[in-house]
Amino acid sequence: MNYPTLFTTPGLRSIAEEIDAERQRQLAKFGDQHHPDGTGYDGSDRHAGFWRQRCQDAFADGEGTWGHVLLEEVFEAIAEADQARLRTELIQVAAVCAAWINDLDSRPAVSEGA
Repeated sequence: MNYPTLFTTPGLRSIAEEIDAERQRQLAKFGDQHHPDGTGYDGSDRHAGFWRQRCQDAFADGEGTWGHVLLEEVFEAIAEADQARLRTELIQVAAVCAAWINDLDSRPAVSEGA
């Protein structure tokens, strides 16, 4: 059967398949989970602002990393109390993770002992 192309971004299909496999492992181990969001707490805006500025400063100094970008996005999500905006922020977190994985996969293989 011929299925339509779901992913057009290079590398995203394989990443999505790995995420799906991990979700299946999580479901098998923990079942379907439901937890409070834990976002929008007092001070979360301050934490998000810190990481946003830290990321901007690091890139301005030529020292920005994927870690800076991811932490900025994660703390922006943590600061969000509105469910619709939280979902948008979490999509941004996932997209940064996919971009980072794609970057890792594009690099020459490095031996474990190096």
